[in-house]
Amino acid sequence: MKIDIGISESSRQEIAEGLSRLLADSYTLYLKTHNFHWNVTGPMFTTLHTMFEEEYTELAVAVDDIAERIRALGVFAPGSYKEFGELSSIKEETSVPPAKDMIKQLVEGHEAVAKTARSVFPSTEEANDESTADLLTQRMQVHEKTAWMLRSLLDDE
Repeated sequence: MKIDIGISESSRQEIAEGLSRLLADSYTLYLKTHNFHWNVTGPMFTTLHTMFEEEYTELAVAVDDIAERIRALGVFAPGSYKEFGELSSIKEETSVPPAKDMIKQLVEGHEAVAKTARSVFPSTEEANDESTADLLTQRMQVHEKTAWMLRSLLDDE
């Protein structure tokens, strides 16, 4: 059935492409955060283990919200590691870095997701897609705040 939500097909496609990059970044950050949760060691173990769990739990909900918005726009959401690897601006971590390096990587990851979300705004504004703009605003707020909180753990440097 034809989609008639007041956004043209070409605009929906363009917005969905941006959201697909956001989904890939978010999922890659989710995976990295979960990995660090499992493998963190050192004097900050309890704090970081708990913090990382809160962060990956929030990201698990976020990836579902982003994918469902892509579907609401009438586009299939990417859902494989291959697709996410091609779309994501965040690099996977295949080793177990020291805790402070984990924090630094997660700060960079949250900042990258915020930048990706911000890059989708022009398409949403042009199409008057307030629903996606609202989702992007919420995601930016979460990632900017989380980056700040993680960065605060490194203030002694």
